[in-house]
Amino acid sequence: MPRSPKQVRGFTLIELLVVIAIIAILAGLILPALTSAKKKGNRIVCVSNMRNIDLAFRMYRSDHEERFPDRRDLKLSLPGGYRPWNHWPRSDPRTGWAGIVLSNYLSGTAKIWTCPSLRKSPLGKVISSVQPMGHATNAPLSGYWMWRFDRATEDIPLDNFWGKTEPQVIQHLRQEANPFIGIPEGPTDVEIMVDVYYPNTIEDLDESIRGRAVHPLGRNRLMLDGHVQYLKDKRTK
Repeated sequence: MPRSPKQVRGFTLIELLVVIAIIAILAGLILPALTSAKKKGNRIVCVSNMRNIDLAFRMYRSDHEERFPDRRDLKLSLPGGYRPWNHWPRSDPRTGWAGIVLSNYLSGTAKIWTCPSLRKSPLGKVISSVQPMGHATNAPLSGYWMWRFDRATEDIPLDNFWGKTEPQVIQHLRQEANPFIGIPEGPTDVEIMVDVYYPNTIEDLDESIRGRAVHPLGRNRLMLDGHVQYLKDKRTK
C-alpha cells in the first residue's frame, strides 16, 4: 500500500500567543536599555562639543592677550536682539555671539554648538534656549548657555567675563561673593558654559518647560580649567 503523505502541523493559536508574549517581554527589557544607551551617547557627544569649544576659547585668548571676547555688540544685534527672561534671572545667556566669534577656531560642522539631545527635545524650540549664529534666515543655532556672558550693559558687571583675563574673572567673582554662584577658589570652580535647563523653582515658567532639562536629572558644565562636569540637579526632572 502506498504511504499516506505526512500531515504538516501548523502553530496553534496558543503557541502563537506565547511567542508574541515572549517577544513583547524581551522588547520591554531591551528598549529601556537602548534608550538609556542613546541618552548616554548624546551626553558623551555633548561633552566632546564643550571640550572643543573650550579649546577654541583658549586659542582665541592666546591671540588676544589672554582676554575673553567682548562682543556685547553681537549680543545686542543678533536676530531678536537682547532678550532677557521676563522672570528671574533678568539676563540672556544664549551664545549665538560665541559661535560667530569662535568660528575661525573651530573646524567642522556648526552642530558642535548644540547638544544632540536638545535638537530632539521640545526645549530646542523655546526662544530662550537657542539663538541664531548670524543674520541669515537659515543661520545655524547655538543651543548652549553662558551665564557669565549674559549682560549687555555699558558697564561690565563683576560676574561677567567680557574682555577679562582669567585672573580678573576669579578676582571679580570673589569680590561679587554671589551666594548663588559661590566664591571660587580657582578656575576649576568657575563655570563657562552649560546645557539648557529650566528649574522647577521658577514658578512663572510655562508648565511645558518647567523642571525640564536637556539631560536627565542634571546638566553638563564646562569649567574654566577645561574640564566638563555633570551636575545633578533635583530641580529638574
